[in-house]
Amino acid sequence: MRSDVLKRDIETLPHRALLMSAGVDRSDLDSDKPFIGIANSYNNIIPGHIHLNELTREVVRGVRDAGGVPFVWGVPGVCDGIAMYVEMRLSLPSREHIADNIEIMVLSHSLDGWVGVTNCDKITPGMLMAAGRLNLPAIILTGGPMKANTIDGSKHHPIEGFRIVGEVKGGLLSEDEARAMLPVMACGAGSCVGLYTANTMAVVTEVLGMSLPKCATTLAIDPEKRRQAYETGRRIVELVKEDVKPRDIMTRSAFENAIRVDMALGGSTNAVLHIPAIAKEAGIMLDVGLFDSISRETPNICKLIPAGTHEMADLDYAGGIPAVLHRLRAMLRDSPTVTGRTIKEIAEEGEINDETVIRRLDDPYSPEGGIAVLRGNLANSAIVKQTAVSEDMMVHSGPAKVFMSERELLEAIATKKIEEGDVVVLPFQGPAGAPGMPEMLTPTDAIKGAGYKHVALITDGRFSGATTGPCIGHVEMEAYNGGPIGAVRDGDIIEIDIPGRALNVDLSESELEERLEHVKAPHRTLTPLLEAYRNRFIGVNCYGYRS
Repeated sequence: MRSDVLKRDIETLPHRALLMSAGVDRSDLDSDKPFIGIANSYNNIIPGHIHLNELTREVVRGVRDAGGVPFVWGVPGVCDGIAMYVEMRLSLPSREHIADNIEIMVLSHSLDGWVGVTNCDKITPGMLMAAGRLNLPAIILTGGPMKANTIDGSKHHPIEGFRIVGEVKGGLLSEDEARAMLPVMACGAGSCVGLYTANTMAVVTEVLGMSLPKCATTLAIDPEKRRQAYETGRRIVELVKEDVKPRDIMTRSAFENAIRVDMALGGSTNAVLHIPAIAKEAGIMLDVGLFDSISRETPNICKLIPAGTHEMADLDYAGGIPAVLHRLRAMLRDSPTVTGRTIKEIAEEGEINDETVIRRLDDPYSPEGGIAVLRGNLANSAIVKQTAVSEDMMVHSGPAKVFMSERELLEAIATKKIEEGDVVVLPFQGPAGAPGMPEMLTPTDAIKGAGYKHVALITDGRFSGATTGPCIGHVEMEAYNGGPIGAVRDGDIIEIDIPGRALNVDLSESELEERLEHVKAPHRTLTPLLEAYRNRFIGVNCYGYRS
């Protein structure tokens, strides 16, 4: 075991003294017990993380009962819902920071394996990236969704506040009326109630085989979550003894299964950013076109908030991810999981308790899955959550209205400068341009909340998993790297054809090229971290590849 260097060598005698000073028992150092790290992303800022210390205590207990020695440290987390509109540019960079944090702690302290206790948007993918990078035994415990407040048959939760902001901006609601709704939106512990990015990535983790069955959907407040935490602690010790590593589990087949389940559920567009990044750390290259090809052949069988009315608790009651796997079992490729069983074995055992939540394959919400990849003279590739777009906006043509910031757009909504039929364009929002590729739930929900039915939004930034409607993101190349989205001007006609997978601006190639020669990036105030992140993505697309 890697920890033997700390336990055995005379050169590490002072190291053992330091460990004993931190509370490690001499008997643990004189044994063959594996050293297990626990990366705990607890904080009391993010509702999805406020209960993670409780879960970590159960992981610790499981590790000890299975014959391991647990070591706990803290991992930072950004709440996208709190950071949005305020300072969102650091959220995506935090993903790499988390992977680096785990690499530093695991390797510096000669740990034999580790557990990631996580729950939200960038924390979970950051931990999965670390698992693939280090390729030491690892298992992930996601902390579970929150439960929505149901009042008079309607579900209320924090993210509906973004829509309410739009209603205020659009003059449909007063500020006092909006503030009066605040108490019913507060829900307590857990990741936000719908299939937003946090819960999408929890689903991806489970389907990849890196967490226990039903971990993604079991509510944060459910006592079952504590049992999962304990079993996770026991299982990591067994994984170390069996020498089962993440790259044994996160195979290409596992990534394809994760994409397929995501398409069937209609998850967050952020999965298109995170899954290739995780795969890359595991030594597997995934092209964005794979999402489109799998989506074309995978029916959308669930409609969870924000695309529908069901919450994660409903999916859990319906059987959770094992039930979804059961529905898709003929389409899955077999791959191992941290449980010792294969994903197809878990799928066979899955039971569907509610067919209104998990529809039959011959009765889907739509014949295609959640994501479509668009291409044209405006983008080498762009991403849209097609299952959250109304039928009458699947094909649209309209004049561009260009804004360089969310604040400018929100002001335009408030002053009625946006008209039905417009295509809002937000360039210079990518990894290099913003920098940091901030999410844009505030403007997307503001457009919806203000009552617009036929306004599209296009950006080289990205969207929250809570976004619905004809919102197209991840436009590559981004404006800062010379992408044509930077040349779009007010009044240019933008043509969107989601079924035809096309995104174009009605300009000749020569005119686009001439305009691009005169494009200047807006000035951005940068921290040292943001400047380094920008430099990392100059000439590179948002998936980390040179185009």
